[in-house]
Amino acid sequence: MIGRRVAAIATDTRGALTLKGANATMPVVFGISSDPVKLGLVTSLNRPDRNMTGVSFLVTAAVAKRLDLLRQLIPAAAHIGYLVNPDNFNNEIDEVKTAGRALGLEITIVHARSERDFEQACATLIEQKANALLVGSDPLFLALRDELAVAAARHAIPAFYYLRQYALAGGLISYGTSLEESERQVGSYVGRILKGAKPVELPVMQSVRFELVINLKAARALGLTVPQSLLVAADEVIE
Repeated sequence: MIGRRVAAIATDTRGALTLKGANATMPVVFGISSDPVKLGLVTSLNRPDRNMTGVSFLVTAAVAKRLDLLRQLIPAAAHIGYLVNPDNFNNEIDEVKTAGRALGLEITIVHARSERDFEQACATLIEQKANALLVGSDPLFLALRDELAVAAARHAIPAFYYLRQYALAGGLISYGTSLEESERQVGSYVGRILKGAKPVELPVMQSVRFELVINLKAARALGLTVPQSLLVAADEVIE
């Protein structure tokens, strides 16, 4: 893409970091789940000073809320597993541990680099008597969301996800920003750049629409009764 001197590039976190290191000068619009200032992609959200701008999904910011909702769904839960891809540098382990301590939760980290690791991760949580599973944000997990939901269901582990796509695939519950909205925002910025805008003129947007999705079919299969307060608060309930 650099060699062809494309007019703009839309990319994810890994792509943005690669392009940052490549000293590219063409406009880059990223869609990422973490803080672009912390990653060194921009020095300011309000006025990016490089050739990059984009959208932050605020996945990390929702970690504490996700754990709180999990406790509302399963009040007796005291031991939570956290599934991460160890090859993903942006795995939010520190944020999850901090939020867990604030809620008095024990957090056990389990790893998965591929689909075949899902079974072992679930088996480890069963062996360690974890009450539920929190799934970290990772492109691999999203691509394999059907397989991940099946593995969690097979081991009867209540799993909490960060995008509604997981609940639609059979997962128990999700809370996070709207992926579709974030992608539209990325597309909007690309369109403005193609019409002549510069990245420095476009503040990094933070996706502020959060959605809670509950899959009642998955809840019934796990023998869980979803509190009425959660059902009322849900943006979508899958029967």
